Amino acid sequence: MKRQEENESGKILSFPQKKSKSITIFFILFCGVLLYGVIVMINYLRTTHTVRYQVVEGSLASSTIYRAIAVRDEKIISNPTAGYVNFIAREGQRVAVGDLVYLVDESGNLSDYIEAQSLGENTLTDKELADFRTDIINFVHSYDNTDFDSVYDFKYSLKNTVSKLANTKLLNNMDGATNGSSLTFKYIYSGNTGIVAYWYDGYEQLKFDDINKDCFNEKDYNKTQLLSNELRGIDEQIYKLSLDDDWSIVFPVDEAFAEELLEEDYVLVKFLKNQDESWGKVNILHNADGIYAQLTFTNSMISFVDERYLDVELLLKNESGLKIPSSAIAEKEFFLIDSNYVTEDENGDYGVAMQVYNEDGSKSVSVVKLEVYYYDANIGAYYVDESVLSAGDLLFGTDQTTFVVKERGTLIGVYNINKGYADFKQITILYQNEEYAIVKSNTTYGLRVYDYIALDADTVDDDQFISKSN
Repeated sequence: MKRQEENESGKILSFPQKKSKSITIFFILFCGVLLYGVIVMINYLRTTHTVRYQVVEGSLASSTIYRAIAVRDEKIISNPTAGYVNFIAREGQRVAVGDLVYLVDESGNLSDYIEAQSLGENTLTDKELADFRTDIINFVHSYDNTDFDSVYDFKYSLKNTVSKLANTKLLNNMDGATNGSSLTFKYIYSGNTGIVAYWYDGYEQLKFDDINKDCFNEKDYNKTQLLSNELRGIDEQIYKLSLDDDWSIVFPVDEAFAEELLEEDYVLVKFLKNQDESWGKVNILHNADGIYAQLTFTNSMISFVDERYLDVELLLKNESGLKIPSSAIAEKEFFLIDSNYVTEDENGDYGVAMQVYNEDGSKSVSVVKLEVYYYDANIGAYYVDESVLSAGDLLFGTDQTTFVVKERGTLIGVYNINKGYADFKQITILYQNEEYAIVKSNTTYGLRVYDYIALDADTVDDDQFISKSN
């Protein structure tokens, strides 16, 4: 709407509404800026951004976890006389020939006698308390919710230990125990040297050559615990001895891994139960139903005398070099150029004598500089990209022989972004897992420590400009 006024001559004048027009221009400018910001934001969100990663020195150890069965030289000892068996030797204790292992209460009154005796308080020595603590800590660290049977094994082990300590306490006063009482018992001594265990499972005579897939079917596995102060008849199983410190673990493997293990000869093993490590000598068994690896040890058997199945981790390699993310690794195809047709000047620049076409259509030879990404001494060829050369180009050697560019090869590498653009660098991988790779350092065409590379090779292209903000 226009405002009207009458001037001196009687004419009516009209004046534009300036305020309304300025508001309209401001609104248009605001909408334009807002639209531009939205477009920039959308483009930013849709753009894949290159994240930098600084190359550092590091190491990786390859590891593989297996469920293994323990093979020992075990002997089951039977009871020579009937009665209530009371263990004196502790499970896991080493006994020599003639050492007292248990006693047999023929009257059945020994348990009542023990309960009637005042054993006093704080009867455990510091060593006995330390052994209890060690047993409890080892159980807590190795406990698995999926293997509740281990709780019962631990319970029986502690029960036997407590019984053994009580029996030992009684033995200190045994000379007067039978005077005026109805106690009749016999001492049973060890006839061999070995490590005592109070359980059996039918695998005591298992040998490496007897291993098959049924040995690893734990659903049908039965482990019988032998408890103290229970009635046992003649020739019943009482305890067993592991006669030799040398023992083995066995587990199934495939053909490729079996060959890898044989190359190692000795393998470092971590026992997951207590995190102890030990070196095992490798042996491989091929039988009708599969391939099995045997690792033999000369120590640590006593720590696992109460176990038939063990979870172990094989620490096969520990490679050191430049540590890079596996996501940074890419493959790129190159032309293979015979080394006889590539020259290098005093500045270290590479070049080839190539046939070119002049503006008038005539042919001539021109020296063209190029970048070399790798030299393969086995085939005597350089890897050169397509930025300068094309398939079908004709190259000339110093002896006037010719070479046609056509053959290709693939390199594994990363994109170096030190100079602000993506520059492919060949790498030699020493070891790789899902997350990282260890590559050889200080190679002629490769990486150096503290170089910057693209964290994700899929986010960059050859010679792509990389801003510092990325």
